[in-house]
Amino acid sequence: MIVRTVEEVKGTEREVVGPTFTSRRLLIKRDGAGFSLHETWVKGGTTAFHQYKNHVEACFCIEGEAEIEVVDEGRTVSIRPGVMYCLDRHDRHIVRAKTDVRYVCVFVPALTGREIHDAEGSYPLIEE
Repeated sequence: MIVRTVEEVKGTEREVVGPTFTSRRLLIKRDGAGFSLHETWVKGGTTAFHQYKNHVEACFCIEGEAEIEVVDEGRTVSIRPGVMYCLDRHDRHIVRAKTDVRYVCVFVPALTGREIHDAEGSYPLIEE
């Protein structure tokens, strides 16, 4: 059984900080679960474009308010605590955080923990 706390992850290579977010990667590829699990904080007042071309991501909002615009559908969804969304079609999307937002996120395939967004807002597939 794997047991890991957010406090253990802070300040390690499992904590990735970007211009709009902090991602604490509690489970990563080398843990062998087949998916990765993250606590992700998005800074209020920020906007970011993403398209995960190599991964499927599901996010469950724990706190805060945001909106997700699904670019190709022209649809915007309000995010608040208790709302889950899944980018199951490698959707191009824009995240607009109205306040600081905390998510629990799952990625398939699992991230190695070293990924950062590329110029297209995607994560590369990294082999260990």
